[in-house]
Amino acid sequence: MGRTCFLLASTLILCFLVTCSSKNLNITTDQTSLLALKSRLDLEPSHILSQNWSIPSNVCTWIGVSCSRLHHRITALNISNMGLKGTIPPHLGNLSFLVSIDMKGNSFQGNLPVELAQLRRLRFLDFSFNNFSGGIPASLGFLSEIQGLSLRNNNFSGFIPVTIFNLSKLEMLDLSFNPLGGKLPEEIGKLQNLKVINVQDNQLTGLKGIYLSWNAISGRIPVSFPECRHLTILSLSNNAFTGPIPREIGNVTTLEMLYLGATNLIGEVPEEIGNLRSLKLLSMERNIFSGSIPLSIFNITSLVLLDLAWCGLSGTLPSQMCSQLPNLQELNLIGNGLYGPIPSRLDYCSRLQALSLRDNNLTGFIPREIGNLTMLKVLRLFHNRLTGEIPPELGKLQQLEQLHLAVNLLTGSIPEEIANISTLTLLALTANQLSGSLPKRIGSRLPNLDLISLETNLLSGHIPDSIANSSRLTYINLGNNHFSGTFPSSLGSLQLLESLFMHGNNLTGLSFITSLANCRFLKEFWIHNNPVDDFLRPSIGNLSTSLRVILARNSTIKGSIPNEISNFTNLVTLDLSGNDLSGYLPSGIGSLASLQGLFLSNNRISGSIPTGVCELTKLGELRLSNNQVSSQIPGCIGNGISLRQLYLDSNRLSSGVPSSLWSLKNLLELNLSSNLLDGSLSPEIGNLEAAILIDLSFNQFTQNIPSTIGGLNNLINFSLSHNRLLGSIPDTTGNMISLEELDLAQNNLSGSIPKSLEALKHLKTFNVSYNSLSGEIPPGGPFVNFTRESFMFNEALCGLPRFEVPPCPTPSSHRSSNKILLLAITIPLGVLGILAALILTLVVIKYQKKRKVPAREASSQGAGHGRISYYELLRATDGYNDNNLLGRGSFGAVYKGVLDDGTILAVKVFNLEQEAAFKSFDAECEVLRNIRHRNLTRIISSCSNQEFKALVLEYMPNGSLEKCCTLMNILFSKLLGDDQSISYTNTLATFGYIAPEYGSEGIVSTKCDVYSYGILLVETFSRRKPSDEMFDEALSIKRWISNAVGDDGIVGIVDAKLLSTKDRFYNEKLSSLSSLMKLALNCCEDNPEDRLGMSDVLAALKKIKLQFLPDDDKHCSVVG
Repeated sequence: MGRTCFLLASTLILCFLVTCSSKNLNITTDQTSLLALKSRLDLEPSHILSQNWSIPSNVCTWIGVSCSRLHHRITALNISNMGLKGTIPPHLGNLSFLVSIDMKGNSFQGNLPVELAQLRRLRFLDFSFNNFSGGIPASLGFLSEIQGLSLRNNNFSGFIPVTIFNLSKLEMLDLSFNPLGGKLPEEIGKLQNLKVINVQDNQLTGLKGIYLSWNAISGRIPVSFPECRHLTILSLSNNAFTGPIPREIGNVTTLEMLYLGATNLIGEVPEEIGNLRSLKLLSMERNIFSGSIPLSIFNITSLVLLDLAWCGLSGTLPSQMCSQLPNLQELNLIGNGLYGPIPSRLDYCSRLQALSLRDNNLTGFIPREIGNLTMLKVLRLFHNRLTGEIPPELGKLQQLEQLHLAVNLLTGSIPEEIANISTLTLLALTANQLSGSLPKRIGSRLPNLDLISLETNLLSGHIPDSIANSSRLTYINLGNNHFSGTFPSSLGSLQLLESLFMHGNNLTGLSFITSLANCRFLKEFWIHNNPVDDFLRPSIGNLSTSLRVILARNSTIKGSIPNEISNFTNLVTLDLSGNDLSGYLPSGIGSLASLQGLFLSNNRISGSIPTGVCELTKLGELRLSNNQVSSQIPGCIGNGISLRQLYLDSNRLSSGVPSSLWSLKNLLELNLSSNLLDGSLSPEIGNLEAAILIDLSFNQFTQNIPSTIGGLNNLINFSLSHNRLLGSIPDTTGNMISLEELDLAQNNLSGSIPKSLEALKHLKTFNVSYNSLSGEIPPGGPFVNFTRESFMFNEALCGLPRFEVPPCPTPSSHRSSNKILLLAITIPLGVLGILAALILTLVVIKYQKKRKVPAREASSQGAGHGRISYYELLRATDGYNDNNLLGRGSFGAVYKGVLDDGTILAVKVFNLEQEAAFKSFDAECEVLRNIRHRNLTRIISSCSNQEFKALVLEYMPNGSLEKCCTLMNILFSKLLGDDQSISYTNTLATFGYIAPEYGSEGIVSTKCDVYSYGILLVETFSRRKPSDEMFDEALSIKRWISNAVGDDGIVGIVDAKLLSTKDRFYNEKLSSLSSLMKLALNCCEDNPEDRLGMSDVLAALKKIKLQFLPDDDKHCSVVG
């Protein structure tokens, strides 16, 4: 009913217009109409019409105007591509003899006047590529003679008028690239003369035979298209159709071009498409099809282009797929789920110019027959699972421009023949398993090469200088291989070079940087993870000012950072971390106005942080960890409004944290740990509301923890450990709902653990050990997963047994306080009497037992433990079986034992055949009776008679009992006394471990521990003990290490099992081991005052650990 009313209204309008136009029209009327059009122009850049369209001249001589000789009336108007801007006047409808209007390629706007329906002789109307808006006038449906109608690339909206489909003579309809909506009516089948349909990029569905691409047409594709008997082009791509492709489409046998790409079509591709025997172009990319490619498609012999990319298709490719496609020039099947081998006889598609099978699951070898496709220009097979070698036959493809085989499993070397394809512009073999060296003349015969990417292979040897003969190169990626030698200086002749990636190789030297000054377009420069072993020279400042990225981390670069680095005003990322840089930060660093990431961690940079850093307003990440930076954090640090990550940990920064730092409200990660920062924590710390990590551990902060931390709702990791903080844990900590790790250990905190922490459901790690906390450990929430390690050395805590703390007092204990007071007075009086009797009895029993103990029986003693007899120890160690042997020493052996109740222990049995063993046993017992030391293994009991002596020790499942015993011996030697020091030093096997000042002066201090620790470090990584036969008075273990480190001979002293030249991270390991040996020597300084403190040793170890950990490459580049 609605459509009928619409048609009736349209007919009435047309009748009105015809009646109004029945007046006499002539050439004067035509002239007036064009002058009206001229008056509507707002812009005419060429001024052609303003100067040429004038009344004195004959209208038929005007530019763009054609007239008929018979009627002397305007028949054609062509003012296309003149840059005109304005609107169309209704007067244009008076050009009654007009046959053709061409106004495309301008900037006309507004609505189309309905008066255009008066142009009853009009055959061709082209208003494409303008800015017309509104709806398409229904009156256009009454242009009965129209054959071609193009309104593409405008802003028409609404539905396609039904009246359009009454134009029985219409051959070409192009409504593409408009925001048209609605569905395609079945009336489209009435356009029986229609030859071309383009409805791309609409959201309509069902329309056939019209250019409607790039609209918003929805619904299903109509099944009435077969009625368009002359249809040759159907373009419906980039719309919002639903449903499958109608099988009836196979009946439009005149079709030559079918565009259905990006239209959300589903289901299987119909076999009936194979009936389109005249089809030349079939493009159905980016849909949601299922199933395999119909075999019938491979029988369309007229096909020139077949594009089924990103369609969700699966299955294998037919072995004879090309036997019926002699005219195929482009085959695009990328981004599907195709599997199996590539058909070997693709060469039957003899005219093929582009073969794209990338992003599938294809396996097997690359067919050698591809080399017969002599017209091939593009070969894309990357991101499959292809194996085997690259066929040298590919070298016969002398028209090939792009060879893309990246991300496969290809092996072998790069064929020399590839380097002979002079037409190549792109060579991408990234992420395979290729080996061998590069072809020596790789650049000499590739003059057109623009991009070469060989990253992540096993290629080795020197990089040939000939690569620079490819003078058009803009992109080189040879990263993550095994190339050696120096960086080729010939690279400097590549004047068009924009990206140079040489990272992850074994390349050395930096002298080539000077030659790169000729590369004025260089933007990316990656040389990280190479053993460069060279100084960073001021010549680096001559590189292109276009540079945006410099990555040179972990490359053993030495010297200081030249101030010339400040020339790179467009630099976005600078990464020099993990090198051996020293000196101060450049004063001109503030000139790097575009810098967003500055990475200088793990070097030896000293001095203060220059205030120029505060001028880097775009800086988002600053990392200076593990250096020797001193002085204060700049007070202007708060100016870094873009900072997201700030890492200044493991330096020598002192004083307090500047208040401006707490104003960085967008800061995500803050690490100031392992410095000398002091003072109190500002309540403004609560301003860091976006932070997810804050680490202020290992400093000297004092006073209370601010309650404002409760506002840090996004914080995940929070550490204040190893400071001097006082007071209680704020109850507001329970508001930090995102917390996963909270470390408050090693402070002076008191009070109770807030029960509010039970609400932190994401909390996984919690540590408050080594404080003075009291009260109950909360039992609920995340605390159900914590163990005693979280609460150690807080003597007043109480709670559940699994925390290994005393139970908390019950309420009843408070109500009976009077009774407790009475008992406290009376009970001790009775106990004293009982104890006196017991002591007397025990003395008598002990005296009697000494007389009765058999020769093979041993007595046991130990505080707080039951008696352990000789036979119990014999049974626990399975007769001191070698399978239970943990280690041997100078005076005995240590065995693992298991008592009948399941208790695991270690038994140190002394060899009484050595006279010194008696002294050793007596000395150890005497020491253990009188001292407590944190580094001593806990002694459970002892067992002794004239024929057997043993110590029962706590078993250390995750440690080294031998090392522990060595530590015990060192401590015994210091604690026995001056008169026994020399003899017991030898007796306890501690020769070489004892600090000089103890042996000479008897001085005992923590500096002695540091000395012993340094010797243990050497022993651990060299597998040489101080008592080794190679050492004597002339050569001690310390002097041996000192000589090796000084001569860079570290490789010759470390354990061969720890370091091999075949290791992937050989350089990182070598650097770390060298740092460890230097640390050991610092611990073993002769003068105690010159030795590091243990806190400094720990900080150094953390720095070495971070230096050794492999980097996950924040920056990566895989072409394709």
